[in-house]
Amino acid sequence: MSDPRYAIYYAPPPESALWTFGCRVLGYDAATAAPVPALGPLDVKPKRWAEMTASPRRYGFHGTLKAPFRLSGSATEDDLVAAGRAFARTQAPFPLPPLKVAALGSFVALVPDGEAPELARLSDGCVEAFDRFRAAANPAERARRQEAPLTERQTVALERWGYPYVFEDFRFHMTLTGALAEDDVAPTVEALARLYADHVGAAATEVNAVTLFVEDNPAEGFRIVDRFVFQG
Repeated sequence: MSDPRYAIYYAPPPESALWTFGCRVLGYDAATAAPVPALGPLDVKPKRWAEMTASPRRYGFHGTLKAPFRLSGSATEDDLVAAGRAFARTQAPFPLPPLKVAALGSFVALVPDGEAPELARLSDGCVEAFDRFRAAANPAERARRQEAPLTERQTVALERWGYPYVFEDFRFHMTLTGALAEDDVAPTVEALARLYADHVGAAATEVNAVTLFVEDNPAEGFRIVDRFVFQG
């Protein structure tokens, strides 16, 4: 069995309409580590929708704050939990900015409908606060990250932080599909936008915690370990 991978994600409050929507689109609830009835476009067959969402389903519904990493030799899961609780004591809740369904290249995601400086600051804090627990990426992981064209700054970030899209290059998003064929992107955006309006709409959601996820092995996908509620 490979070493577990951990990540610090934003996951909406479990009672929120946003969490229910995201889990159902992916067909998986990372809080229970169990499948849920999928919610997809009416004109897409369930089997096809399962294929279109296979990649993000592995990670669970989330917005990345500190990308997946393996623990350094001396660190433990208990250390991460303790650090998460300490971090949460320094953070205050804030409203999640309005989101919209959009295409990010060939995949579809929820993204802020405008600037999101508080989310960027939260990500910056997570990148720095939890990095002491991160083992250096192995050659295969570094090579996979370098398959995408990276700027010089992103290459430096990959070496320093284990992930290229941090600080100035951070863009908050909550992935809803894997890479799609070009002809499927626009119809999928339109269909998911309608579903989002129907199931979430203008319901307010708060960023009141960061969540620790773990992937025990690639065959099982990520699940929630703990949710660190802000107390600042």
